[in-house]
Amino acid sequence: MLRINRTARLTLCLVLFARVPTLHAAEPLQVTLTDVEENIHIESLHLTSDRVTPGCPHPWSVRKYVLHGGRQEGVEVIDIDNGKLRIRVVPTRGMSVQNVVSRNLRLGWDSPVRDLVHPKLVNLESRQGLGWLEGFNEWMVRCGLEFFGAPGTDEFIDNTGNQARMDLTLHGKIGNIPASLVQVVVDRSEPYEIRIRGRVEETCMHGPKLELWTELSTRAGSDAFRISDKITNRSAKEQEFGVLYHANYGPPLMEENARFIGPVKRVAAINANAASDVSAYDVCRGPAPGVAEQVYCLWLWADQNDRTKVMFRNAKGDKAVVMAFSVKELPYFTIWKNPVALEDGYVTGLEPGTGFPRNRSIERKSGRVPVLAPHQSRTFTLDFLTLANTGRIAETAREIVRIQADRGTQVDDKPLPMD
Repeated sequence: MLRINRTARLTLCLVLFARVPTLHAAEPLQVTLTDVEENIHIESLHLTSDRVTPGCPHPWSVRKYVLHGGRQEGVEVIDIDNGKLRIRVVPTRGMSVQNVVSRNLRLGWDSPVRDLVHPKLVNLESRQGLGWLEGFNEWMVRCGLEFFGAPGTDEFIDNTGNQARMDLTLHGKIGNIPASLVQVVVDRSEPYEIRIRGRVEETCMHGPKLELWTELSTRAGSDAFRISDKITNRSAKEQEFGVLYHANYGPPLMEENARFIGPVKRVAAINANAASDVSAYDVCRGPAPGVAEQVYCLWLWADQNDRTKVMFRNAKGDKAVVMAFSVKELPYFTIWKNPVALEDGYVTGLEPGTGFPRNRSIERKSGRVPVLAPHQSRTFTLDFLTLANTGRIAETAREIVRIQADRGTQVDDKPLPMD
């Protein structure tokens, strides 16, 4: 008798299901790829528009598979192709997004870390708390949730009720925690939206009990996509938290004279080195060996609905990415410029967040460490648009100018205070 294990049986059932016309064509197709509570795991999946949405005018596909070899052994990825954008989501690495590609435009960068490193091979405490960098190569990785920012020490109340000290590692843990629930949802009718959902849990006995629910969504044939997150405190006690969306850009967007365009209310350097060049915070240098990174802390103007919009474009102005979000949800914005040699990780990071990427003990003094009440949730939504048309890029720049609305920009000549 032929025996089929649970993973293979689920995969087989899914393939058969995709071949059979449904009696409820208007209902979305929903497939659970991972569910730790139900012990469900589908190792491979391939959905296509001709099977699921034969009436869709834009061919699309969703493919899930497992990487092998080197430090990426066992890492699970999901590739979405909406007919215009190719998006790679990495459930094993906290639902990060490795890259987004549209023809000759790429959202991503060339990190010295080549593999999608499995979290079990990342020692967050190495190099005095900089071990997070051992797996850092995604276009977008979340930093948080208990804390993010520079490594160092901070105080907390331990399980005996006494004040104690703890070591904080760079940018927290959430980007190195595999998702415990992963789903694919596809609309069978217009607007033919494709959604990848995941739940990531950062929990500890006598520690934080934080849950991230995330959804990346895009429509067939679109040059845009959305990331929608909900962070919940599952504890009966209040809990400090933070999130920083670390979106990273190398060539072809980052190059000499590439430019950040945003409705900036105020900008301050994070340290003296960055302060020496603060007047050029929005312009990129060409790659050069041994240049120290520069970090700038920004406050942005918003429209009457508290929405703001920023753009990062190449020097010629014919390629760009646009990011839009609420300043009530994400009131602070960081630009990280790392104009080193190409082989050392030439990259610029654009990072909306609940605070700036300094040690939590410093940010707390500045009132930038939010608190979740017991069982309280906070939501965060970021919209991204890829542009490869000079006319649309120029129009987006005008939209940003309208948000600025003749309001000035304060450029601090001294670094952001440490308290």
